[in-house]
Amino acid sequence: MIEFKGVSKVYDNGVRALNKISFQIQEGEYVAIIGLSGAGKSTLLRLINKLIESTEGEVLFDGQSVTKAKGKELINIRRQIGMIFQGFNIVKRMSVLSNVLSGRVAYHPTWKTILGIFPEEDKQIAYRALQRVDILEKVHERASNLSGGQQQRVAIARALAQQPKLMLADEPVASLDPITTIQVMDYLKKINKEDGITTVANLHHVDLALKYATRVIGVRAGEIVYDVQLKNIAKDQFFKDLEQVYGRPIHNDEVLGEE
Repeated sequence: MIEFKGVSKVYDNGVRALNKISFQIQEGEYVAIIGLSGAGKSTLLRLINKLIESTEGEVLFDGQSVTKAKGKELINIRRQIGMIFQGFNIVKRMSVLSNVLSGRVAYHPTWKTILGIFPEEDKQIAYRALQRVDILEKVHERASNLSGGQQQRVAIARALAQQPKLMLADEPVASLDPITTIQVMDYLKKINKEDGITTVANLHHVDLALKYATRVIGVRAGEIVYDVQLKNIAKDQFFKDLEQVYGRPIHNDEVLGEE
């Protein structure tokens, strides 16, 4: 589903965030991207839906070049890729329903979405997405009245409303308490497993990567230094191997910085 071919990213200040990385992600996988602050995790994720431009190389999604895509072609690619952010990125002055319906904007002319005109079919999609994350009862609530965990569930519902093939999550639980973290991660896993939506998540919590992902990719100084299918490795060996990523032995309860 995703392929990186010799992809590099050098920012205007000269920082080389990624250095000629190549890998593939298959449909249905749940991939956790791990690494220290500044390793290039967020850069990698944002290249998948072209929120930023690569310096060299090519990124493909379902056989289409994301790197070369422009205009309607890029809109069509992005429509198939949901994204969840650490800061939720919902509009707090709007209702929960309006926030989730914003996941449908790529399906309609701009003037209709500006006026808030969505067909009944879209509203039913939004209701189902909210039900999927057990927050349908808040559908008409103002988003600012919700807790952080509830706001993140609304963000997941908004991404689901796109009816995506791929879900990207950039530190989706970094600002949540431990109990809410588990709830949100459970929803993401359920969506991956039951709906078959390929998921790629940046995580600072190594224990969460081990618990929820099917595969872990470790990034260090802009390069992929570790890539393992978790079904093929014992827990003790996994944590021992992480020295390749973090430069020292890692314990399973550590939270490793923020990028």
